[in-house]
Amino acid sequence: MMALEILTYPDPRLKQVSSPVEVFDQSLLAFVAELAATMGEGPGAVGIAAPQVGRFQRIVIVDCSARRQVESHGRMVLINPEISAWEGLDVGREGCLSVPDYTGNVIRAARIVVDAFDEHGARQRYECAGFEARAVQHEIDHLDGLLFLDRLVSRRNDLFRRKVYK
Repeated sequence: MMALEILTYPDPRLKQVSSPVEVFDQSLLAFVAELAATMGEGPGAVGIAAPQVGRFQRIVIVDCSARRQVESHGRMVLINPEISAWEGLDVGREGCLSVPDYTGNVIRAARIVVDAFDEHGARQRYECAGFEARAVQHEIDHLDGLLFLDRLVSRRNDLFRRKVYK
């Protein structure tokens, strides 16, 4: 399966708000598989959102399971995700497939509860903390046309040129 083309900053389509998914069918399953394959091609990617490949529907995949010492639910397909609760705040470094040359410090909730449908249309609820919570919030931001660049603590002091991909 070929990876989909990833839109990169400053492509104006990345600022577009995505629409909810209303039909759960074979076409959606095929797209989710393509999106997962595309995420797998990214250097160290733990998440991807449909708008990053030019499909403006509320679809996100997050999988932090390859990160050592990170609690995770494994591969989560979040369709029409909504954060229903959150607590605490943490500052952490983020990167993005759509902003490949930079990372930055962003404030996010430390713990979240996210409600969503999976790719088969079943309701799911996840309680996420730490790095996984950060990844989910980062990807959900894409659905609302936001990049981590929009949430930097300080544009002057918290944006860094990426040197090495791992």
